Amino acid sequence: MKKTLYTGVAVAALTAGSAFADGHLTFTPGEGPFSWDSYSAWAESAPDLSGQTVTVSGPWLQPEDAVFRSVIAYFAEATGAEAIYTGSDSFEQQIVVDAEAGAAPNIAVFPQPGLASDMAARGLLTPLPASMGDFVAENYGAGQSWVDLGTFADADGNDQLFGFFYNVNVKSLVWFVPENFEDSGYEVPTTMEELRALTEEIVADGETPWCIGLGSGAATGWPATDWVEDIMLRTQPADVYDAWTTNEIPFNDARVVAAIEEFGWFVGDDDKVAGGAGAVASTDFRDSPKGLFSAPAQCYMHRQASFVPAFFPEGIEFGEDVDFFYFPSYASKDLGNPVLGGGTVMSITDPSDASNALMEFLQLPLAHEVFMAQSGFLTPHKGVNLDAYLNDALRGQGEILINATTFRFDGSDLMPGGVGAGSFWTGMVDYTSGKDAQTVADEIQKSWDALK
Repeated sequence: MKKTLYTGVAVAALTAGSAFADGHLTFTPGEGPFSWDSYSAWAESAPDLSGQTVTVSGPWLQPEDAVFRSVIAYFAEATGAEAIYTGSDSFEQQIVVDAEAGAAPNIAVFPQPGLASDMAARGLLTPLPASMGDFVAENYGAGQSWVDLGTFADADGNDQLFGFFYNVNVKSLVWFVPENFEDSGYEVPTTMEELRALTEEIVADGETPWCIGLGSGAATGWPATDWVEDIMLRTQPADVYDAWTTNEIPFNDARVVAAIEEFGWFVGDDDKVAGGAGAVASTDFRDSPKGLFSAPAQCYMHRQASFVPAFFPEGIEFGEDVDFFYFPSYASKDLGNPVLGGGTVMSITDPSDASNALMEFLQLPLAHEVFMAQSGFLTPHKGVNLDAYLNDALRGQGEILINATTFRFDGSDLMPGGVGAGSFWTGMVDYTSGKDAQTVADEIQKSWDALK
């Protein structure tokens, strides 16, 4: 059955919340595409936590809060503990206040690792059970990446695993209309070399390969930073990417300039971009994918993250009207399959036997599958049943995560705000407006130096 992209997510989640509110598990054990055997084995040896309570706080609000409660209901069923989740739209401020006051929940769900890292350095987090690092390394796609991303310095400056990633997102996607590809005889590229060749082939056929827009009000320019970050991960080893995001290597390093120029190969030619290169900076990113669906099509491809279907025309059906492929890596560079994205990270803010047990439960495939089946949840957990995903779009993104060899967070989010949400954005607008890459990189580095 075809499913409209993201249609039904809220309905499914609300339905699940209603079922849980009635005191029942959302999915009957033993039924459906879920990993019941591993859950049952865990439940048989799970500790008896009757009379204990484990509290979790995070940013998830309706409908995700109800979905997560339906997940931890299976933990409560197995252990006898009461598991309570509280969501807040001011979570990032409140968790610091609560932790400083000694009133933190047992587990905190951080929207990204920056705040978790800060709190670990202040002694406000407790390291995860020692076995979790080995589990993640072995059972997550790009497992060591997730271990590294969840490892922070403690109050004494010693690196320890403080974060377990649960619910992530993917940015390394290229969206296209299958019918347009089929009618023109184009094949989905599996390498960057093939993507570049396809771009040139479409131009040679008198068509336009790309729709790209950087407009976003005060945040204009950010879509270009995602392009450059993805290209950095495909042209340089991950440790170079990491050094770039911390300014261990300067922004105007030749490797960074080359990545900007690689982006320019796609965006700087009037024949390659709908509306011409001069329209890229002024085209709103929310409007830019619409050229895929016009008749005749204004473009054949659009690189954007998993959230972009929210800006597609109404009624677009995944698999028929639109599809995506992984923004590919270079076959010639032997850098694996890197993925750019983000994710929420679970950390212990008030240790207890129940909090350790809940973190152990969250390693089970079932703890991911129950969320996968009801909402836009993605996981790199290699043990999950992919059939549990709510729709084909999410399933395809889940496969990309499992097959990744490296995962990295959005680089601009890791940089100081004045750069990552400032000069990097504006610099990319300047670049697409005609300024050369070296000059742009020099100016961004000067802005970073001014913050030191």
